[in-house]
Amino acid sequence: MSINSIELYTDGSSRGNPGPGGYGVVLKFNGAVKELAKGFRLTTNNRMELLAVIEGLRAIKTTQHPIRVFSDSKYVIDAIEKGWLKNWIKTGFKGKKNKDLWLEYHAIAANFNISFSWVKGHNGHPENERCDVLAVQAATGSNLGIDSIFEATNDALDNTIRF
Repeated sequence: MSINSIELYTDGSSRGNPGPGGYGVVLKFNGAVKELAKGFRLTTNNRMELLAVIEGLRAIKTTQHPIRVFSDSKYVIDAIEKGWLKNWIKTGFKGKKNKDLWLEYHAIAANFNISFSWVKGHNGHPENERCDVLAVQAATGSNLGIDSIFEATNDALDNTIRF
């Protein structure tokens, strides 16, 4: 395994929670930079934070280098680093949201050597700031995708219907 690591910077955004949302990703390796972003018409901030990590990992075509993920999402980092995800899997995600994305993350992450680092959001970190710009632009764009699993679940209804 090479000592050169792939750096994966991520951020998620939603305009309302739920509301239109998007993710932004910056991948860096040996001087090369790749950016990814996509917006959705109805989603949540936590879903976009997690989807950013998933899509960043999907874009990596090699397992030969360690991956360093930088995120401002305590939700994502703590779920993985503190073992919450393992417990959620054991309990079938009883009472937990975003099961679809967590299972997707778990499957793809098994292929990689990943470490996580938390960065404070909106604090001048260049790559985190760039991810934020990408996520917000995606969330406010006109070509929004459909987060179909979210929209089909009670999570969406619970968060949008108010009596």
